[in-house]
Amino acid sequence: MTLELKPLHKDAIPAALEKAERYRLLNEPGAAESIYLDILAVDPSNVDAVEGIVLAMSDRFGKDYAIGDARVAEYITRITDDYARAYFSGIVYERRGKATLAKGGVGAYELFRQAMDCFEKAEAMRPAGNDDAIRSIKLITSKIADACIEGAHLKTQREEAEFQASPAASDKKPAARMESVPAS
Repeated sequence: MTLELKPLHKDAIPAALEKAERYRLLNEPGAAESIYLDILAVDPSNVDAVEGIVLAMSDRFGKDYAIGDARVAEYITRITDDYARAYFSGIVYERRGKATLAKGGVGAYELFRQAMDCFEKAEAMRPAGNDDAIRSIKLITSKIADACIEGAHLKTQREEAEFQASPAASDKKPAARMESVPAS
């Protein structure tokens, strides 16, 4: 005997969207993603579900889940509004950049740069009164600045530690002090 899941009824979509959003807010992106997939199985062009699944998938980047770029891109391409597609693409790059930065940072700058490009594109075509893309640009700029400052600090610490550990550092004698010489 095989168990078959019953599809979501179209009338249940609004409640399912609310539940999926709640799961996202509770930091349970996997559960949210599952609900969005149920919605999309019944209504493949549901804008809220397509955008929601992109957010749920990108919520998982920093949690060591293997969410491939091709899988996320599949849903990004379903977003028909040019502004929304550019904006959500930026969110995906930004979140991938943050996850990369948290794991050592190799490649994070390029991801943040791609996010900035997407947000700038979205800003150019944003609806009146929608400043989401502008706020995202400011957020990424501050993240990049923070990462640069932290990198410079870590570099300085590493150089100081290497200097202290080097044989040349232990051989050096402190510089002689000049005693005050009486004026003649």
